[in-house]
Amino acid sequence: MPARANRRKCGAARLAVERTLAMVLSMVNPCVLALAFGGAMLLSIAGAGAQTPPTVTPPAKQDQQPPPGAKPPGANGAKAERLGDAQGWSAFAETDKNAKACYLVGRPVKTDPENLKRGDVYVYVTHRPAEKSFNVVSFAAGYPYKDATDAELSVDTHKFALFTNKESAWSRDAATDKTVVDTMAKAKQAALKGTSARGTVTTDTYSLDGFAPMLAQIDKACGVKR
Repeated sequence: MPARANRRKCGAARLAVERTLAMVLSMVNPCVLALAFGGAMLLSIAGAGAQTPPTVTPPAKQDQQPPPGAKPPGANGAKAERLGDAQGWSAFAETDKNAKACYLVGRPVKTDPENLKRGDVYVYVTHRPAEKSFNVVSFAAGYPYKDATDAELSVDTHKFALFTNKESAWSRDAATDKTVVDTMAKAKQAALKGTSARGTVTTDTYSLDGFAPMLAQIDKACGVKR
C-alpha cells in the first residue's frame, strides 16, 4: 500500500509539472514569435535601406519627326489642280476628304556633284488650313541623309539649319518655316547643302525668280494672308 501511494503521488506531481510547463510555453511562444517576426521585419527594412538606389536612365533622345503638314504633294492620292507656273516653279491645290492643301514646287537649276546618282530633288512649300499648318518648307534630297546631321540652307546671305530625316529636310518649327518662306520670296537664290549616308556632300542651287508669284497663288487658294 505505501508503495502504491507513493507512485500515485509521483504521478500527480509529474502531471502538475507538465501542465505548468505547458502553460508557461503557451505564454512564452507568442512573445518569442512576435520578437522573431519583429526582428525579421527590422532586418528586412535595414536591408532595404542599405540597397543601392536604382540607376535612372534618361529616355533616349527621339529623332525629330517631320511636321504634320509636311506630306509630299499628292501623298493622299487626291487630284491636284494646277494654279500656275513661273520660271521653274509650279503651284497646285488639292482637296482630300474636304481638307484642302495648297503647295508650290520647284527644282534646282544646279546640283553638285553633277553626276551623282540620286532620286527626285525638289523643294515644296505647303499650306494645310484644316490642320492649321502653313508655310511648311520641305526639301527632298534624292538620297538618305547621314544620321544626326543638319542640312544648311542659304537664302542669299541668310542661313538656316534644317533637320534631316531619311531623304528629306525641314525647318525645326513653324516660326522658322515662315521666316524661310518670307526670305525666299524676296531673294534671288537658295542653296541647300547636305551630307548623304555615304558621306557625300551635295549642294543644290535653286533660282527664286518665280517663287514669289507662285507663293501668292497658293496663299490666295488657301486663304493665307501675309
